[in-house]
Amino acid sequence: MRFALSAIFVAALTTLAPTIQAMDPRFKDTNGDLVADPPSNASEFIDPATLVFAYTPVEDPAVYAKIWDSFIEHLAKATGKKVQFFPVQSNAAQLEAMRAGRLHVAGFNTGSNPIAVNCAGFVPFAMMASKDNKFGYEMEIITYPGSGIEKIEDIKGKRLAFTSETSNSGYKAPAALLRDKYKMESGKDYTPVFSGKHDNSILGVANKDYPAAAIANSVKERMIGRGAVKADQTKVIYTSQTFPTTGYGYVYNLKPELAEKIKQAFFSFKWEGTALAAEFSKSEPPQEKFMPINYKQYWQVVRDIDQAMNVSYACK
Repeated sequence: MRFALSAIFVAALTTLAPTIQAMDPRFKDTNGDLVADPPSNASEFIDPATLVFAYTPVEDPAVYAKIWDSFIEHLAKATGKKVQFFPVQSNAAQLEAMRAGRLHVAGFNTGSNPIAVNCAGFVPFAMMASKDNKFGYEMEIITYPGSGIEKIEDIKGKRLAFTSETSNSGYKAPAALLRDKYKMESGKDYTPVFSGKHDNSILGVANKDYPAAAIANSVKERMIGRGAVKADQTKVIYTSQTFPTTGYGYVYNLKPELAEKIKQAFFSFKWEGTALAAEFSKSEPPQEKFMPINYKQYWQVVRDIDQAMNVSYACK
């Protein structure tokens, strides 16, 4: 079952006031690309001796620290800097680390990208893609065989697992879908629970702890690929349109020469034979390289979802 979520949000936006809040006042966007400009005063640039890199906390940080080893080595060589992998435990911790100046390079998940851009000065420039530039993932609502849930309406009166409120596929898109297409309100027609991460939701359904969950299918496919869960432990009752996946970038006030070296490190990384390739090639489409992106264009659908959900980008 597949439904074009964009149609929901076109309808929703016609009835919603433009309440979504934009960039934090400490940032400027003079060229209209929707990301923070570099500081106008050179004295405000930072040139850290050690670059701190964090990958979005969708799964076990210890597993991903090893997966990113070869890229971390490449980034260190390309920039001439020490590079430290920061195993963040939550989206909120990752956002706060960049906002506080403790995180310099990162991959923020789809739903966190606009918040990171507007609140923390994140400048996304790359996304994983296949060799022929195919990219993205779908939001799925899954259950387990024998749960009694065969369609969306069957979730009424039951628990539905989300990941976190900043997640696109783990909360915002499915919550908007249920509200606007199926007229099902969170807390009234179903009970929302938050697992914290996509792998927790997937394992929770596979082990029958949750009757249903909203997840990113790319995470599920990687978990199946490495044997963390079996394909027949879950079944899909809904699949969305394709969304952009994790956006990679740096904090806006890095010294320009360093920022450029970081960009080139992503695009010059040789994937073949690395743990990164072994892990992310399990997705569909396979993720086999870093592809340049334009935040204004690629994240439009996500910003539309945020507006439909009355999400604020104001820093708390």
